[in-house]
Amino acid sequence: MTLKKSVSVFGVTGSIGASTVDVLKSHTDKYVVEAVTAHRNVDALAKAAIELGAKCAVIGDPSCFADLRDALAGKGIEIAAGEDALIEAAERPSDIVIAAIVGAAGLKPTLAAIRRGARIGLANKETLVCAGALMTAEIFRHGATLIPVDSEHSAIFQVLEDREETRIDRILLTASGGPFREWSLKDMQSVTRVQALAHPNWEMGAKISIDSATMMNKGLELIEAWHLFPVAEEQIEIVVHPQSVVHSMVEYPDGSVLAQLGSPDMRTPIAYALSWPDRIKVDAPRLDFATIGRLNFEAPDTNRFPALRLARQALQEGGTLPTVLNAANEVAVEAFLNDRIGFLDIAGTVEKVMTRLGSEPLTSLEQVFETDAMVRRETSACLVSAS
Repeated sequence: MTLKKSVSVFGVTGSIGASTVDVLKSHTDKYVVEAVTAHRNVDALAKAAIELGAKCAVIGDPSCFADLRDALAGKGIEIAAGEDALIEAAERPSDIVIAAIVGAAGLKPTLAAIRRGARIGLANKETLVCAGALMTAEIFRHGATLIPVDSEHSAIFQVLEDREETRIDRILLTASGGPFREWSLKDMQSVTRVQALAHPNWEMGAKISIDSATMMNKGLELIEAWHLFPVAEEQIEIVVHPQSVVHSMVEYPDGSVLAQLGSPDMRTPIAYALSWPDRIKVDAPRLDFATIGRLNFEAPDTNRFPALRLARQALQEGGTLPTVLNAANEVAVEAFLNDRIGFLDIAGTVEKVMTRLGSEPLTSLEQVFETDAMVRRETSACLVSAS
């Protein structure tokens, strides 16, 4: 009889978390749940904790503790609240941690799980964007395992598995192009919140949907890919693929290109992160190639989507600049979602902050957290002065 693996899900109420819940509910013979967490969504957190039989539920916002206590009264589930409680939940003895907290808030819990040698299913790309080299050193130091959950990086990971990683000519990261792939800059000046949230292929949370619309999401994935895979920055290319069927590709020295294909359903890479090196059944839609008919590819337009240029600049200059890029973007996206700035102002704000602050050598994880906090203050001040 095979022992069940224990799983903790950080960010269980977001789009990745909800898909993880769906996979886990379909495989109760293989997995038990140690801990689930959320930021403020008490009802969804309580529901997930009950459905999964979690031992522990943690709400990030301490002001929601009483509501969580009431929602889980009599259920025999431990509850806690606050940042320290999130870190303690990451230190609990689960075999696998799905790190799906959105943004830099996921850094500390992910680090705590790494330091106890867990397998990390990484959906929180900011962990590597902001602190890639430092996090990679922690992974090696503590014997942790990192399995990418982003569909693009999961695709590359699957293509490279059991192959000589150093013999790669190119990595091709695919991007849907988002909802404004064919829009002019003039048209994008009047983009609304509703329009930007309407991704043509994927169902995602608000922040990631906006990042996809600006293509910052792909820029962050470029930086993440550089930390995950042994290639030079110039060997990572981004190609727009509107159908989101080819999730990424790897080109080898003989000209061969290997790709991973599948329907745009996050349950597939989540299931692989949970079951690696094996595979488990997922009820994702199967591809019907005769119906698909054709697959299109095109070069991205960095004039209309400057976030791609800014992300590559941050990767090239290194140091604290990727942290600056990420923090400024998070503040700007929130401002757009609150109707405080226009759609094109998101990348414009990020560029202003990057130019103003520049890059410093990055030497410690504490410096990452300090830089992140400082950039958020600077970006907020920049937005106030511009209003």
